[in-house]
Amino acid sequence: MSETVVSAVAPANDPAFENVWDELVWRGLVHVSTDQEALRALLGGDPITFYCGFDPTAPSLHLGHLVQLLTMRRLQLAGHRPLGLVGGSTGLIGDPRPTAERTLNTRETVAEWVERLREQVQRYLSFEGDNAARMVNNLDWTAPLSAIDFLREIGKHYRVGTMIKKDAVSARLNSEAGISYTEFSYQILQGLDFLELHRQYGCMLQTGGSDQWGNLTSGTDLVHRVEGVSVHAIGTPLITNSDGTKFGKSEGNAIWIDAELTSPYAFYQFWLNTDDADVIERLKVFTFLTSAEIAEYEQRVREEPFRRAAQRRLALEVSTLVHGVAATEAVIAASDALFGKGDLTSLDATVLRQALHELPHARVAAGSPVVDALAGTGLVSSLSEARRAIAQGGVSLNGAKVDDDTATVSGDLPGGVAVLRRGKKTLAGLFVGD
Repeated sequence: MSETVVSAVAPANDPAFENVWDELVWRGLVHVSTDQEALRALLGGDPITFYCGFDPTAPSLHLGHLVQLLTMRRLQLAGHRPLGLVGGSTGLIGDPRPTAERTLNTRETVAEWVERLREQVQRYLSFEGDNAARMVNNLDWTAPLSAIDFLREIGKHYRVGTMIKKDAVSARLNSEAGISYTEFSYQILQGLDFLELHRQYGCMLQTGGSDQWGNLTSGTDLVHRVEGVSVHAIGTPLITNSDGTKFGKSEGNAIWIDAELTSPYAFYQFWLNTDDADVIERLKVFTFLTSAEIAEYEQRVREEPFRRAAQRRLALEVSTLVHGVAATEAVIAASDALFGKGDLTSLDATVLRQALHELPHARVAAGSPVVDALAGTGLVSSLSEARRAIAQGGVSLNGAKVDDDTATVSGDLPGGVAVLRRGKKTLAGLFVGD
């Protein structure tokens, strides 16, 4: 294990803040909300019930959802009672995208994804104690409703003029694609969720991304109209990089929290590569480090940015939260060994293969010439350049210097792989087999 690894602390809220609202504000998690003074009083008083919803429009949650999961955890640590909603009914519809209609998934697919997302959400909440979490599915209260009942009991409280002003709906109305009645009705379904959860559990607050603000206020407005009660909503900011690019995207692909879709190694590396300009804000949003600890890392970024201490701590903390201690330790060991700080032969085979998939890589037969592998992985542009690199002492295989241009490849490392290096930092992976 690298000496730079610090065990991730058990999640806890920052003792510097007496009211969790103040901590949410300090962490930059409140982009928009209902009445702030009322919210601060609500969250600083007796425990309340709150909820956050997740639609099964994919088989896994991603980093945008992680903001919500950790926000829910912070509120629960402050004593409040979370309801984790996975949208078995809203997932059959899908909230309106800004550009085009969603492709509707089959009921069987949605049901399968509901269970997968339920398991993911549950990992971030506690189901014990006085403020134990509860999982709910909005299909339970929408499926029994007839179309007539839905229109009479819920639809009558909505005004079309108000509905078309919602950002997502407005954008679609002004596009060539337009919007179907199905997606137009999504905000009513989400409003119904808040009303039902208020009736069943006394729910007083919904959290979600600020891009969902129209849907969040659909619920607060409906509860007020029907029950005469003021309930609240918090919209967290959409996380972007300092250069304005979308956060959590890697070459067009989302960073998933499912290890089968984004490997723990790739996940760790994503955080490790955070820009200096973004790392402190990431520590605030995605870790449970205290304000005092984060202030120390802010100073280290300012004074010793080359050490990347804040990035390493960020990668450690978030990877541990998502994938656990053992998986994170294995990933760090692989990362260190690949760059000459550990023993390649002692690594977990699965993690090593995952790591090599993130590098330039090629599949080669056992006994293939190293010069061919150098060219095949793109570490050199030609066989003659490969021979020169070997002659100059700049090539190693599995950590051992290659000093003969007739050397061959064997998959002696765990998982039947090999690690090819040119110079100090240019690596490639070889998957060895027939």
